[in-house]
Amino acid sequence: MSASDPSRTHLSRRGLLRSAAALGGAAALGGALSACSSSSGGSGGTAITHWDYYDSQEPWVKNELALFGRAHPSIHVKRTKNAQASYDNLFNLAERSNRAPDTFFLTKQTVPINQQVQKGWLLPLDKYATAEWIRSFPPYSFVEGLNVFDGKIYSAPFTGSGPANQLYINNKVFRDAGLTNPNGSVQVPKTWDDMSRAAATIKAKSGGKTYGLGFGNGSTNLFAWWFDVLVRAAGSPGGATGLDMRTGKYTYGTDRNYADLIELIMDWKKKEYFYPDSLSISDEIARAYFERGKFGMTVGGVWNEAEWTSHGFTDYSITTLVGPEEARKGYFYTTPASSPLLAINAHTKHPDAAWEWFSWWYGKDAGVRWTQKYHEDLSVHPEANDASKISFKPFADFVALDKLAIGGPQPWIRNPATSSVVVPPVQPDLGAVVAGVYSGQIKNVSSALKSLGDRSQSALEQGIQEAKKQGLKVSAADWVFSDWDPTKPYKWDIPEYPK
Repeated sequence: MSASDPSRTHLSRRGLLRSAAALGGAAALGGALSACSSSSGGSGGTAITHWDYYDSQEPWVKNELALFGRAHPSIHVKRTKNAQASYDNLFNLAERSNRAPDTFFLTKQTVPINQQVQKGWLLPLDKYATAEWIRSFPPYSFVEGLNVFDGKIYSAPFTGSGPANQLYINNKVFRDAGLTNPNGSVQVPKTWDDMSRAAATIKAKSGGKTYGLGFGNGSTNLFAWWFDVLVRAAGSPGGATGLDMRTGKYTYGTDRNYADLIELIMDWKKKEYFYPDSLSISDEIARAYFERGKFGMTVGGVWNEAEWTSHGFTDYSITTLVGPEEARKGYFYTTPASSPLLAINAHTKHPDAAWEWFSWWYGKDAGVRWTQKYHEDLSVHPEANDASKISFKPFADFVALDKLAIGGPQPWIRNPATSSVVVPPVQPDLGAVVAGVYSGQIKNVSSALKSLGDRSQSALEQGIQEAKKQGLKVSAADWVFSDWDPTKPYKWDIPEYPK
């Protein structure tokens, strides 16, 4: 995660009125905007409200609500599941009208967390976050500038840090093409050339009926996922972001790995290795087509696994960080504390009850169920991330990939003021540029990548200048870590735990 993640979203008057009407409707109808609502236990005792946007993770949430209700029969949690795409605007509108829930997923786009603290939206957890509770989390879980502000804790990390995206292999497609090892296991690609050979073999052995590769770019530009998986291992530590923290520069136009990968993608397209409608179908359809064996390889995240399992599809393998050579020259890079998830409303009328639900959500037992029973993701609690205790091989393989995510440098660790730097989003971004090349709309790849790098650099500089105008002591030097070796974990110069 880079310090340039936050972006501003402006509401037009029409959009504001539409959101306001939606908020009122949601309140009147018990959450009309949400895909569903659920609750813990009966309706007696203290009632608190909770908002999140977990969809595929809903079975875990409902189970935790049921377990919490049995353990705390005097507390009734009324949960509303919102649509993630509209969550930021909906929540900010709720705050403006003093109708925010008691506990909620943090919104981070339109209003950065530090500004939410300044506005008095979030409850400091000093009364509840004892030293014992704090140390139940791994070191570097609570960091000034991320979930700690002026020494006060406001949230905590929930998921662990692993590779954000993976290369998925349909085992049946590979077996049908004869892409197997002597022991019968499939030949999981280790290099770009391996992927090319596998795609060529799949096409040839199927008579062109099955494709080697596929994706769904119709609703969202997903090419960034492919770059994260394929250029980091090539020695481009910025991955899809393009920001090389060794120099503080965006390297889309100067690091040949980006151009080389685009050339490879276009070669795959020319040789008809890609499913032909990949640019127009949605990611959801692409996942279904991969499941049905229309193509042998795709890129995505661990969220795919829950959906495929629900459909009875489990015959696949995963890997990540596939580069031009087997020896990896880069990794996925983690931040201390990962990303804070849940907070308590500073104006809740039931802070003690809200804390009971908050601490249950973050408990080790809930984390073990999250990872080992429901196979959702890594947990912040290392005890939960034991691949040997997971019987479902594809997810156990994902958990075992956590070693490919190592600590990386972050500006806000060295200078917490940089957490307030809001970098305006750049469009067209990497995904849009690659889609433009893929569709033939962009002819000059070198020029397009140089422009993307220049625009990204200007956006960072603009964010820094705006922060300076607000009196913050930040500079471009905060993004430079000249001593960093991308093949080794970066040592964070911060306390393991708050004092």
